[in-house]
Amino acid sequence: MRYMMSYDLMETVRNTNQWLGATARAIGAYPAFAALPNPALQMMSAWGEVTERTFERMVAKPDWGIRTFTCEDGRDHLVNIEKVVERSFGDLIHFNVSGRKTQPRKILLVAPMSGHYATLLRSTVKSLLVNCEVYITDWHNARDIPVSAGKFDVEDYTLYLVDFMRELGPDTHVIAVCQPAPLTLAATAYLAEEDPKAQPASLTLIGGPIDPDATPTDVTDFGRRVTMGQLEEMMIQRVGFKYPGVGRMVYPGLLQLASFMSMNAEKHSKAFTDQIGRAARGEASDHDKHNRFYDEYLAVMDMTAEFYLSTVERIFKRGEIAKNIFTVNGKQVDIGKITTVAVKTVEGANDDISAPGQCVAALDLCTGLPNEKKASHVEPGAGHYGIFAGKSWRNNIRPLVLDFIDANSPPPPGKKAANKNQAA
Repeated sequence: MRYMMSYDLMETVRNTNQWLGATARAIGAYPAFAALPNPALQMMSAWGEVTERTFERMVAKPDWGIRTFTCEDGRDHLVNIEKVVERSFGDLIHFNVSGRKTQPRKILLVAPMSGHYATLLRSTVKSLLVNCEVYITDWHNARDIPVSAGKFDVEDYTLYLVDFMRELGPDTHVIAVCQPAPLTLAATAYLAEEDPKAQPASLTLIGGPIDPDATPTDVTDFGRRVTMGQLEEMMIQRVGFKYPGVGRMVYPGLLQLASFMSMNAEKHSKAFTDQIGRAARGEASDHDKHNRFYDEYLAVMDMTAEFYLSTVERIFKRGEIAKNIFTVNGKQVDIGKITTVAVKTVEGANDDISAPGQCVAALDLCTGLPNEKKASHVEPGAGHYGIFAGKSWRNNIRPLVLDFIDANSPPPPGKKAANKNQAA
């Protein structure tokens, strides 16, 4: 019961701060105070406005916000978000642009399950929608999944990816961002042995911890210092009575958010202080730069306890992917079995979460893949976020990834395959 009390206490603190913010905002905006031009009242109202929004966003799933798309005909076409595969812990969704002919590139974006929703890749999706059919994994918040749905660990995650790849077919190009990179590599290797015809055409791994020990960071150091017993004792809680997943053991998103914020505490503190000042001067707006970023950044989701703990133990501590000893349902997955799927890695030179060297290790594991089907790229000056959603992605990385996809796409029916040397 103490795990549940901890979860409810944390939710109570969040709810109280939201209420305090709303109260301060209402009092500061009370009409009677307009006759008393006191800057303190304006600051109180501004503090309340920022505080209320901050703590409210922590339990709200962001909307994709992709409603229309301007096509080559110059008209705005509606974008329908359709569920292709529905599962208890995550869905496969498709961004279907109404009235547009099917695009030749079919891309599966594997979104991270590391505390944020798949909407974190909103700008990535928008950039690919221009000339691609985009599918993405939409993971569910563990607090909303009843205990009767069962467990969900790294092996279940891998099998979900296997099913999604099978559903989309062999002409799919998979792009895995950050956390899912090692498990996506394992899912591809699983298909190579169990169902070769369902393998994707290419696999792009962006900033993922394939070999966390290749280049240590604060994240990997934390994984080494803390024992699994300490992690379970400190990080795992039981969902409280407020949500459908009551009783499920989870790693709460609010704890993950606290970890994120503590890594750059001074920067975040200054951002909120500046926003309060802008709100007091009437310069803040509902969709200004601060709110656009933090509405997404603060929206966190719970992970199942078994997924979080198995990720730390098997991917970071044991290094099962890096050592090629990862197993699914008791059977070892041999990454060397990948022989036809082209693999590309992308890293940011300034990435402090998954540092350069961790992701490119995937190419050494693909011992059965010819060199002409391997590629790697390190983006100068780019941090972790920039390699999949920032300026570096838009200007440099996206064109390189699309060129790699085109070079390794199966030829359309009736056309000859491209020259292998040229494609490589």
